[in-house]
Amino acid sequence: MSVMPPDSQHLILPDDEHNRNLVANVHPSNWVNPEPVDRYNIVVIGAGTAGLVTAVVAAGLGAKVALIERHLMGGDCLNVGCVPSKGLLRAANVWAQLRDAPDFGAHIQTGVPYDFGAAMARMRQLRARISHMDSAHRYKSLGVDVYIGQARFAGQDTVAVEGPAGNRIVPFVKAAVCTGAKASAPPIPGLEEAGYLTNETVFSLTALPARIGVIGAGPIGCELAQALARFGSRVSLIEAMHGILPNEDRDAAELVHQSMIRDGVTLHCCGKDLKVEKTTDGKRLTVDSHGRSYDLTVDEILVGVGRTPNVQGLGLEAIGVEFDKTGVKVNDRLQTTNPCIYAAGDICSRYKFTHAADAMAQIVIQNALFPHPFGLGYASVDSLIMPWCTFTTPEIAHVGLYEADAIKKGLEVETYTYNFHEVDRAILDGEEEGFARIHIRKGTDTILGATIVGAHAGDLISEVSVAMKAGAGAKTIAATIHPYPTRAEVIKKAVNLWRKAHFTPRTKTLLARLFAWIRR
Repeated sequence: MSVMPPDSQHLILPDDEHNRNLVANVHPSNWVNPEPVDRYNIVVIGAGTAGLVTAVVAAGLGAKVALIERHLMGGDCLNVGCVPSKGLLRAANVWAQLRDAPDFGAHIQTGVPYDFGAAMARMRQLRARISHMDSAHRYKSLGVDVYIGQARFAGQDTVAVEGPAGNRIVPFVKAAVCTGAKASAPPIPGLEEAGYLTNETVFSLTALPARIGVIGAGPIGCELAQALARFGSRVSLIEAMHGILPNEDRDAAELVHQSMIRDGVTLHCCGKDLKVEKTTDGKRLTVDSHGRSYDLTVDEILVGVGRTPNVQGLGLEAIGVEFDKTGVKVNDRLQTTNPCIYAAGDICSRYKFTHAADAMAQIVIQNALFPHPFGLGYASVDSLIMPWCTFTTPEIAHVGLYEADAIKKGLEVETYTYNFHEVDRAILDGEEEGFARIHIRKGTDTILGATIVGAHAGDLISEVSVAMKAGAGAKTIAATIHPYPTRAEVIKKAVNLWRKAHFTPRTKTLLARLFAWIRR
């Protein structure tokens, strides 16, 4: 939902044409909240991805819908997440390609000017351009009653909206809480006093910090640490656990780590006793890592770990909606402890992805607007097959179970790995790092999960996701023609390893006898 307090539009920095265009779309200053209808089929609180999808699809089906947002429509994804980060990563990747250009016979002259401010301005311009799709005016044109203001449940079937021009009482049959989560920071001594950036503020930078400490080697920390290093910042990445991306396969994460080392990122993992102090020379971090003490001075600190659900001020207690520090409690149909109230997105999901919020919004629509008698035939969040990707170089993408997860579930699994350095297109493009790994249930061709690490892994994983969703197994992928030369061949080649493994010596002996008989 909101990434800044409702009265702080002026804090969207820098105050330039691009950010003014952004605000004009997603929090127009002259917006007049509509007069509520007698009763809305559904009131949606929060205009991030989950709220936007819920509202626009419900309105498209003919429902009367109210959508309430206290700050920027588009939520984290548009304003401080997916959109700005991928714009930033694209620029950083171009800078890295220029660095590596001699490998392709392009000898760039020394002294080429690099302009970090221009790269950030490009990001803001593209973000503003994309923001039209999430704008208040567009959603109004699609039949959604858009309210700008702070929402609070005023009763079992009403929401009070505190807007700039007065309050509105909005009645509903069903409601959806889609308020998301905000960045938070671990309780590190001295961090608050020294000051720090999060994903909600880092995209306001106009000058590159010469030295930066990044706390947390999860997806956010790794993506931004590598990007800033490629721009030329000296990056120290601090992680409490071992290595980076602790939820991924260790060999896949290590490939990303080695790439980050080449880009100049220094990792301090297994970090203990981290402390921060503001000094005249910058911000001092002291940390113990693998038995050694490190004393680092940086210009900025970026915290890439920690999320807090946006539940404050909604009045959830008064209407019987249970929540805790992880968010709102829901069942498998995304219904809260109040049967008339649903939730979707980061406010209630362990999957903090835009595409997860989109998928959950579809479930809310099915279950809230089309109730099923006795709970039969409802849509369930447990049925979702959820892929994800971390957009480092190389990318690392996953869907389904990891091998260790399958074993914990008591499933016998066969795992097959095929390396990109054996795929012609990857060799020709100079992007040989990585592999595709497929987990197949033993005795069947059922795909349990997959990991792909390499260039464009986030695009490639979709083939496996579609196969799993459709119930198509390894035989289907093996029988599917893949165009040559493409990186997607890596998936078919991984599956062919399974097919080859099941071509038994006995089968070969029988076929040899058959061919010998045919020659007679």
